[in-house]
Amino acid sequence: MNTSTLNQLEQTEINQLKRLKLQRWQDYFFEKTTLVFATTTLVALLGIIVSLVISAWPALSAFGVPFFYTVEWDIVNSAFGGLIAIFGTVVTALIAIVLAVPLSFGIAVFLTEICPKQLRRPLGTAVELLAAVPSIIYGMFGLFIFAPLFAEYVQPFLAATVGQLPVVGILFTGAFNGIGILAAGLILAMMILPFIASVMRDVFEIVPPILKESAYGLGCTTWEVVTRIVLPYTKGGVVGGIMLGLGRALGETMAVTFVIGNAHKLSPSLFSPGNSIASTLANEFGEAEPGLHYSSLFALGLALFIITFVVLSLAKWMLVRAEAKKGLKT
Repeated sequence: MNTSTLNQLEQTEINQLKRLKLQRWQDYFFEKTTLVFATTTLVALLGIIVSLVISAWPALSAFGVPFFYTVEWDIVNSAFGGLIAIFGTVVTALIAIVLAVPLSFGIAVFLTEICPKQLRRPLGTAVELLAAVPSIIYGMFGLFIFAPLFAEYVQPFLAATVGQLPVVGILFTGAFNGIGILAAGLILAMMILPFIASVMRDVFEIVPPILKESAYGLGCTTWEVVTRIVLPYTKGGVVGGIMLGLGRALGETMAVTFVIGNAHKLSPSLFSPGNSIASTLANEFGEAEPGLHYSSLFALGLALFIITFVVLSLAKWMLVRAEAKKGLKT
């Protein structure tokens, strides 16, 4: 082996070492950069929590824990309680989820399992476009179009049928004015339906075709394939889509403000006007002066943060528990 060949081999080894060193530095830089990004998210979250607690502290120290279950909201006498807004937020979100989840599931199943191929793309695009409609448009639609029709046709029908039943009948009594807790819940259901349906459709599409084909080959119906193959395989994604919709329902502002009635009163009837945390903040934050009123609004924001955190934590706990049970069964 001559000298030139040795020099070429040495140069090749040197170049490889330099390349390896550069790659190590690139990996190190990439790792630290992603660590900074992840840490920034946590820092921002902690910053939000700390700022909410600091701003809400005067109200929390003045009213204590009873703030969260007190009905009174008297700006003149500086007496505040968040129960009405918390009740409206939770009830409207529950109504929206109860209505939107089955509809979203049906849409996702139709688009992935039943719909003809030439219609899947236009129908899927239409569902996604619904998610892009601004919330204020939903609010205007709810106030000027949906509310009059709801008051004229739906509320009298509900009062004459479900309203006559014992126990649950009280939920469907009162004046037929088209706005209130139930109307807000229905508008929220319209808003979150495209989000949940889009997520469900996307996760249903990632199910390996061989699993579904094997089930069909064994004689399973479409319903059996969906409930026994598709849903167990995509359980995490489905729950994630539902939580995404619930998160938007809990924090929605403008659409709810238009149709909920914005009344600080608590009533068992879903027809009666009410309030939510987001609508209370939207209506009063701009005019609130420093003091207990201003701090109480931040306390409501803290309550909304806690509600969202608890809901997401419960969803995560349910998923972990279900996976653990699944492991024990297998």
